[in-house]
Amino acid sequence: MEGTICEFAHGHGMRRCRYRGQAKAHLQHVLTAIAVNIERLSRQPPSESVPPRPLTAFQDYLDQQNIPRLRSWRAVS
Repeated sequence: MEGTICEFAHGHGMRRCRYRGQAKAHLQHVLTAIAVNIERLSRQPPSESVPPRPLTAFQDYLDQQNIPRLRSWRAVS
């Protein structure tokens, strides 16, 4: 989440608003968010599978010690 906020603040100039008034400022923020989402979607490959993440140091340690690790979203295998 912090990366997205940082991207908006530094990459898209969201620290300052072009328009006066809360409604216009809100519209600018919504349109900028839509543009960023479209940009992110265009960078994704169409239907390729995502490669698995490499093991973390902790997961590697568990594997070396033959300690079973819980299956989670970070698990590889």
